Amino acid sequence: MAEKFTREFLIVTVIVSLIVGGSAGVLGGLFLTPAIKSLPLAGKFFSDYERAMIENKTVVSVEEESATISAVAKVSPSVVSIIVSKELTEGLIDPFNPFGPQLNPESGESQRVGGGTGFIVSADGLILTNKHVVSDEAAEYSVVMADGREFEAKILARDFNNDLAIIKIEAVDLPVVNLGDSDALELGQTVIAIGYTLGEYQNTVTKGIISGIDRRVVAGSNFQADIIDEALQTDAAINPGNSGGPLINLSGEVVGINTAVNREGESIGFAIPINVAKQVVNSVKEFGEIVRPWLGVRYQNVTSELAKANEISVDYGALIVAGRTDADLAVAPGSPADKAGLEANDIILEINGVKLDKVTLATEIQKYGVDDEIELKVWHDGEVKVVKVKLEKRES
Repeated sequence: MAEKFTREFLIVTVIVSLIVGGSAGVLGGLFLTPAIKSLPLAGKFFSDYERAMIENKTVVSVEEESATISAVAKVSPSVVSIIVSKELTEGLIDPFNPFGPQLNPESGESQRVGGGTGFIVSADGLILTNKHVVSDEAAEYSVVMADGREFEAKILARDFNNDLAIIKIEAVDLPVVNLGDSDALELGQTVIAIGYTLGEYQNTVTKGIISGIDRRVVAGSNFQADIIDEALQTDAAINPGNSGGPLINLSGEVVGINTAVNREGESIGFAIPINVAKQVVNSVKEFGEIVRPWLGVRYQNVTSELAKANEISVDYGALIVAGRTDADLAVAPGSPADKAGLEANDIILEINGVKLDKVTLATEIQKYGVDDEIELKVWHDGEVKVVKVKLEKRES
């Protein structure tokens, strides 16, 4: 009897090690479980173990599913579809049906040429979306609410720093989203994207996780490109038409604005953190426009590779450089940077003690207001100096 018990115990120990260690894989699960359950001791052990695991997994799954449903129900009434229309002078490929016939320019009427998503941030009709959704100055824009009501929309402000815009409809007592805290997001956290997918499926819901934080990506098309600093990466499906829609957490708070997708991979989408957009929303509410502080330099982020290639003694900061054309000056004439004596090839190392190694110059500047005085630590001709600069309002 003792010998039999010992043998069975050893078999269970080996098989448990395989399963817990993960080396058995799917086939191990299929083929090993029946053999285990045929043993008296192992059968009892795995029956209890498997039951506990299944019950725990079921509870977690039900709780998350319930939270997802609740979050979507909470936010969906505030999500709108944005319709882009214009009178065409020449044939245009339908952006949502590129393999279909060209849109007809001969009708003499405005035709739908695109679409996107937005969400309501004030009860009197302010809607946040992406700038690229409403970038066409010659187009007309309308908004379709989740309940089917349709309104003409006016472009109130386009952000020259980020792919953000505010549009306005004439309505009152509208449902407003709750803006969350994107700085509190963690890798692996569940998020939900809602949007006007393919310009056809209103308020489509997709679900995933936060796959990356603080990405720096260039998002754009043949017509324009924007650099997104501190972008959120997600595997929640983001498709054409989703642009400008909310990325929400399980509490039903907006934590990002769905903006771009990397088509070279699978399930790689990017969103602008909502904390970046809060300043835009607050500025429009207070001033009726986006008011941004301005330094007035063109720059490139310094990396260890750049520093080595150019024999620079510092490997971080913002290198002040000119652009590709004569008009792209390193320092804008009359700008705060010009008044403070900053020059091309200077490297801004710190702003008010914050080292520009993990944050960019543009991101850090936006934390301040117009007329704020900031202190810069600058590398100039091999020496470090401190410069004080008074920020001014940037004119679009």
